[in-house]
Amino acid sequence: MTHDAGEATTGPGDSNVADYKLILRRVLDNRPSGTRLKLAAALGKNRSFVSQITNPAYLVPIPAKHVAIIFEVCHLSGAERAAFLQAYGRAHPGRLRAPHRDARTRTLVVTVPDLGDDKKNRALEQLIVDFAARLARYAESVG
Repeated sequence: MTHDAGEATTGPGDSNVADYKLILRRVLDNRPSGTRLKLAAALGKNRSFVSQITNPAYLVPIPAKHVAIIFEVCHLSGAERAAFLQAYGRAHPGRLRAPHRDARTRTLVVTVPDLGDDKKNRALEQLIVDFAARLARYAESVG
């Protein structure tokens, strides 16, 4: 099996990372289809980042600062939160020392033309999500 440069895959000691990623993947699989895109926007990342943090085969950890945002956007139940936090704590002891505050987000609806092609429509959606994330980061840095 070959891997692209910089692609870290899990080894035998990484089952705890895989555990919390599996929990998140199951949660997202049971949410509406736009949830991954909403999560990417809320995190200020692209959809490929969401794919990496939900794929147990990759060692890309979920940064602690993203946990509260994930909980808010994905609407994890109490049991799902508890299981995720337990697995996350095993994978990254002490990383969530401070109680994470709920991240606040707002949803804006933007009407755009249908480009008549699913690939083009997804590309336009991703451009808008990326632009909104950059604007939000800029607004946070100046305010």
